[in-house]
Amino acid sequence: MEALRPVVLEGTHVRLEPLSLLHLEPLSAIAARHRDTYRLTSVPEDASAMGAYFEIAFAQARAGLGLPFATVERETGKVVGSTRFWNVEFWSWPAGHPSRRPEGVPDAVEIGYTWLAPEAQRTAVNTEAKLLMLAHAFERWDVHRVNLRTDVRNARSRAAIERLGARLDGVLRAHTPAADGGIRDTATYSLLASEWPKARERLTAKLRAPREAAG
Repeated sequence: MEALRPVVLEGTHVRLEPLSLLHLEPLSAIAARHRDTYRLTSVPEDASAMGAYFEIAFAQARAGLGLPFATVERETGKVVGSTRFWNVEFWSWPAGHPSRRPEGVPDAVEIGYTWLAPEAQRTAVNTEAKLLMLAHAFERWDVHRVNLRTDVRNARSRAAIERLGARLDGVLRAHTPAADGGIRDTATYSLLASEWPKARERLTAKLRAPREAAG
């Protein structure tokens, strides 16, 4: 088991690198160009909002409660989006319990704050990013559960989560502010450690397919 710490996750199509101020300008440019794409996804809409987004990400990282990434397309080296481990859970196990973990090793995490430029959506970049993050969570941290959440109205996002093999745990009503200005009902999903091997096979098969069409 590894403790939570910044890490680069790299595959064939994508590199997830720790978010830094070097990514501020390219992410701001992406967010400004494609506002219609993010109607149900919380993406900062201007420089002030993007600055606050970065500050929250850095604060989570400093507190050991999140790991934010910039999503980089390996072929071009272009920043195409962002994603994050957050809602990191450290459970209180009794002293001597066999499931008690070394300090800094999480019991469960959530993958969220995920958004991509339109050209990177439903491509190998997105599929491989999820594969890399899930593999790190289950195989390096040995977590019991990974959560993924989205606006209950976001059919595209829900379908992508379900294609990972995650199961719907329920809907949190009036859960949080919505990206379009209302109040969001949140569909919350989870993938368990026991379900990860089949999910890994499914994602690996998608990446090997002649034409990647996953979201």
